[in-house]
Amino acid sequence: MRIFVTGATGFIGSATVRELLGAGHQVLGLVRSDANAAALAATGATVVRGSLEDLDGLRRGAEAADAVIHTAFIHNNFADFATSCAVDQRAISAIGDVLAGSHRPFAIASGTPAVRGGVATERDIGDRSNPVSALRAPAEDLVLALADRGVRTSSVRLPRCVHGTGEQGWRGGIATHLIQLALEKRVAAYIGDGAQRWPAVHRLDAARLFRLAIEQAPAGTRVHAVGDEGVAMRDLAAAIGRRLGVPVASKSADEVQAHFGVFGAIVGTDQPASSALTRELLGWQPAGTGLIADLEANVP
Repeated sequence: MRIFVTGATGFIGSATVRELLGAGHQVLGLVRSDANAAALAATGATVVRGSLEDLDGLRRGAEAADAVIHTAFIHNNFADFATSCAVDQRAISAIGDVLAGSHRPFAIASGTPAVRGGVATERDIGDRSNPVSALRAPAEDLVLALADRGVRTSSVRLPRCVHGTGEQGWRGGIATHLIQLALEKRVAAYIGDGAQRWPAVHRLDAARLFRLAIEQAPAGTRVHAVGDEGVAMRDLAAAIGRRLGVPVASKSADEVQAHFGVFGAIVGTDQPASSALTRELLGWQPAGTGLIADLEANVP
């Protein structure tokens, strides 16, 4: 297939491009800068210049492709997260309008949900009372609704800790932010008893799931890119402390905002997730190193 990939030089997108090329697909990759265009061209993919705000460019990319994978998101605008989500939803709508009636595959990156008192499955919508979820979840609703318009859509739900070593070194999603905080404050912290659990996945496993979703997933499918079902926050903090040589400490509810800032509401949530249904549906089996072992082996 000829597959149009947004975010083609991002942490997850670049791994997805290589996965697709390695499986014999052709790739059209959306990039903004000259440097990213050169890096993408070096992989053998075709460069499409544009951005998420360039709706005409997105439409052209979708028109030229047999399938679309949408991994791009404006992550550097956390202060105005609502605007980033609105841009994302307009991009999905523009691509969806092009694909409508074609039965071509369209997979987007979304997030594993948090459910109260349990492990989230692919069937769960999650708690949308959380301000971040309330803003982010409508993108998944948009793409899955396109199944009724003749598009073979799927939502690839990623955990907040997608980890691995990429072109710019090791990264681990929220784990990266905790490492940065530990370096800044000279303590690796967790909240309360640290029992909050977060799912995680290696970036190469996530990339393989995007490929399988495009190749096999039925229309309107949710899949979970989950390798570690739930890594306890205290265990992650302990690994960071060992790696950086800093003490490990618990923070009370009153100290969360001062230490974690805008990430306090996220890191304090218990949000384990399962990928059992995904493995059964697509035959996906994560093979990458788990989050803690990957961190301990690769964080400088």
